[in-house]
Amino acid sequence: MHLLSNVRRHWQRHGDGPMLVMSFHGLPRRGAEAYAAQCRTTATLLADRLRLNEGAWRVTFQSRFGFAEWLQPYTQPTLVAMAKAGAKRVDVVCPGFVSDCLETLEEIGITAREAFLAAGGREFHLVPCLNESPEWIAALERLALA
Repeated sequence: MHLLSNVRRHWQRHGDGPMLVMSFHGLPRRGAEAYAAQCRTTATLLADRLRLNEGAWRVTFQSRFGFAEWLQPYTQPTLVAMAKAGAKRVDVVCPGFVSDCLETLEEIGITAREAFLAAGGREFHLVPCLNESPEWIAALERLALA
């Protein structure tokens, strides 16, 4: 619910785009089937609550390194392919992160943004993580006082 409010708040400020990419932290594919299913369930629930049509959202995975195959589709190549296919605007949210960090700010907000724009995209919006959103702080307060 807090993520839902955060996305809506971002869209009130910036308008909502035609595509919402939900980028989750990646893991090596082997043994991560349950995690991938949870990410896809989270994305589906968020898309339903936002009343997004099936073609208006996509799940991707970021932060891969090493030689193993990681969960796919990968975020940055997906964004590049979208731009090359004519997407002019994309909004990206990272539902698995409660606060912005290197993986959201640098990897998505800088590197992936630059790749999307270089491939022909025009607008890239990174929806901030929960950070200090009122709903998240209230939830933390409830947990701390429980």
